[in-house]
Amino acid sequence: QVQLVESGGGLVQAGGSLRLSCAASGRTFSSSAMGWFRQALGKEREFVAAITWNGGSTGYADSVKGRFTISRDNAKNTLYLQMNSLKPEDTAVYYCAGRNNYYFGRQPANYGSWGQGTQVTVSS
Repeated sequence: QVQLVESGGGLVQAGGSLRLSCAASGRTFSSSAMGWFRQALGKEREFVAAITWNGGSTGYADSVKGRFTISRDNAKNTLYLQMNSLKPEDTAVYYCAGRNNYYFGRQPANYGSWGQGTQVTVSS
C-alpha cells in the first residue's frame, strides 16, 4: 500500500493561506485516487477533497468549495491541498489518504492508506 507523509500544517490567521503536501511512496500512487480529510476535536473525521488517479476529476465538501484546491503531481508522488481564505472552523487535524482505486470516494472507509495527520489551526 501507499505510505504517506504530510507536511505544511501550522498556525495561521483567519483569511490566510496554507499549502499542505503529502509525499507518497509505493508504486500504486499513480493509479490511486487520493483524498484529504479532517477531524476537529470531538468531531467525526470528515471529507474535505479528493482527486482521481490522473487528476481528471475532483470533489470538494461544500464547506471548502471555492477556497481549497486539491491537486497532485504523479511524477513527484505528491498530493497537495491549497487552502485559501481560511476560517476558524477549518481548524482540525488534516489527513491525506489513498485508496487502491482509480476513482475517489467520500468516506474514510473508502481509503486504506493514511498519513500521520497534520494540525491546522486558524486563529480568529
